[in-house]
Amino acid sequence: MNTCEFCEMMKNRPEEFVLESDNFTVHKSNFPVSPGHSEILPKNHIESFFDLSDGEVIELYNLIKEAKSQLDEKFKPDAYNIGVNDGRAAGRTIDHLHIHLIPRYEGDTPNPRGGIRNIFPDKADYTK
Repeated sequence: MNTCEFCEMMKNRPEEFVLESDNFTVHKSNFPVSPGHSEILPKNHIESFFDLSDGEVIELYNLIKEAKSQLDEKFKPDAYNIGVNDGRAAGRTIDHLHIHLIPRYEGDTPNPRGGIRNIFPDKADYTK
């Protein structure tokens, strides 16, 4: 049986979590793309966002808002990207749901236009 990196982290390194709710935790990304980059994980092994119950989605949303509030206070970002790579074809590398909360800062990239559309760079600027 394969082990899940995030399940192991929750069992063995709980000090890495900066916020939590009944069913979710927030930790600083191990591979941050910006100051404050965080990930929100379900405490139970769930692979897909679409496997969450309606109540879990509401709980997740509330925890994301709480994490954003803390990041606003500490890092004062100008904006955010919120992302889920739901499935291997979407770029997921760990088969445990994790939502990226990525603070963004004016000038952190030459042209942020298109945001998450930049996964397909030739389609990022949809006005062409």
